[in-house]
Amino acid sequence: MKKRGGGMSDPYGDRGNKDRSIANSEGQGSVMPKASGKSHAAPGGPFLIGDTMTGGYGKGPDILHACTIAVERGEIAVIVGPNGAGKSTAMKAVFGMLDVRSGSVRLDGEDITGLSPQARVAKGMGFVPQTSNIFTSMTVEENLEMGAFIRRDDYRDTMAQIYDLFPILKDKRHQAAGELSGGQRQQVAVGRALMTKPKVLMLDEPTAGVSPIVMDELFDRIIEVARTGIPILMVEQNARQALEIADKGYVLVQGTNAFTGTGKELLADPEVRKSFLGG
Repeated sequence: MKKRGGGMSDPYGDRGNKDRSIANSEGQGSVMPKASGKSHAAPGGPFLIGDTMTGGYGKGPDILHACTIAVERGEIAVIVGPNGAGKSTAMKAVFGMLDVRSGSVRLDGEDITGLSPQARVAKGMGFVPQTSNIFTSMTVEENLEMGAFIRRDDYRDTMAQIYDLFPILKDKRHQAAGELSGGQRQQVAVGRALMTKPKVLMLDEPTAGVSPIVMDELFDRIIEVARTGIPILMVEQNARQALEIADKGYVLVQGTNAFTGTGKELLADPEVRKSFLGG
């Protein structure tokens, strides 16, 4: 079976657009904040990979145990699993928010394990946390402008593309973001991350707390982002729906990889269905 990010000429059919200019193959490397370590060349392998990561928060116990997650260009990779499985922790490890005591994180042929989160943003990572992901007192447009803080070029074309992707944000661009619905707030958060022109977009439970109708709309927008060529790594509580749009899926249990496969393979796996998808 071919992956949607691979050999198929039109991986998402008629869904989404094909404007790749919102993506940035070079990342935002021209503005480099002070990092806690250095990066170095590490050619080969997936476009983004957290490889056999073991680690936890501060001096606490390990939460991840030789956990591996990866995503290729143009793919949607989804991390699912029960509560407390380490899903968000795995994503935060890739983003540099906790100590990776063994293993590595590599992005586009470069080992970035030693870099701080802000340096990873400058390298091309866009990260949308589950909560506290917008500036509620600022307008929608001001939130998007905040996403362009590391850029030194004209970002108006990128903002126009985000308004095309999320038309409701254009309609409400002068409204305080805190007055928006939950689904609209998530669109603001994703839009702000896209303002950096990232190499890869990471979403931590983007549909948490929204209605099924809004969830479907958000998934459609996520597909549209993938259509621009940006790899998407996503933690999601709505496992079945997320795996339906996933090129690759990872089921974590207690910080380890329990099952890995394409979204279609995991949906068809009897053990995955019984244990994690309600039969």
